[in-house]
Amino acid sequence: MPPLRHAVDRARIVETPDGAELRAHIRGPADAPVTAVLAHGWALASDTWRPQAARLAAEPGVAVRTVRWDQRGHGGSTLGSRPLNSAVLGDDLMRVLEACAPEGPVVLGGHSMGGRAVIALAAAHPGFAAERVSGVLLAATGAGRLEATGPGRPLGARAGAAARRSAMRALRLAPEAVDRLRRLLPPHTGAYRAAVRRTAFGTAADPLHVRECAELIHGTPTRVVAGFYASLADQDLSAGLGALGGLPVRVLAGGRDRLVGPRHPRELARALPHARLRVLAGCGHMLPLEAPEAVGEELAALCRAAAGPREG
Repeated sequence: MPPLRHAVDRARIVETPDGAELRAHIRGPADAPVTAVLAHGWALASDTWRPQAARLAAEPGVAVRTVRWDQRGHGGSTLGSRPLNSAVLGDDLMRVLEACAPEGPVVLGGHSMGGRAVIALAAAHPGFAAERVSGVLLAATGAGRLEATGPGRPLGARAGAAARRSAMRALRLAPEAVDRLRRLLPPHTGAYRAAVRRTAFGTAADPLHVRECAELIHGTPTRVVAGFYASLADQDLSAGLGALGGLPVRVLAGGRDRLVGPRHPRELARALPHARLRVLAGCGHMLPLEAPEAVGEELAALCRAAAGPREG
């Protein structure tokens, strides 16, 4: 049992040069031999990583410090003035690391858009990745364009991707008006939760997790949802994967993920020499909530390895 002061979160605000304030939640001793830094997904918040933070705080045999934060525009973090794209995701992650984990080995965990933040960071700072990062967990994510519409894709998939992009472009034109309309369908309604369950979860969705996910999505402003969608749909980060090539990487995929699908995680695993793919059958996109034990197990294994003697 960890001491009480290490089993609860301490809040910290990380400021960025463009005026964003990133709310971070830190748990565990400052002198822990390894820090796990966890990036959440699109239209969500750092709350999705709470089960894993609790698991790592109680990990026997090794003290682990966890840092999870709300990405800009999400949860308790403000938006700032920079364009919403993969570059800003990686830069914000670097800011959080510099402020909250300035020394020692780190394990990076990214779910969905958070996985792309990890890839963007490594591509922009390969020296940091080589020197400080001891392991990476990528859950329900990919490096390529998540809404590819080229001729190699099935006709139905191309049509669906084109429709989603058109809808997001429309949302960007009048985000405040859309926010007013969204308030007419609050997240506690059955229709809202049914849509979230079908889109984001697999076959055994816990109603409490569906409710939490619905509330997080509803609380994310339309400007943020639509703004980050363009980078997810159209930016290909595959060229930056080389910076992760020498690291142990665990890639997790939901067998029933309707948002990313199994193809992107499989491509990630093939592109990274030391990656291991684990497909969680029956799970959808919300792996930290749907499969907290499996995700926590993979993170804990990476943290135990990072806390051990390092080569060189």
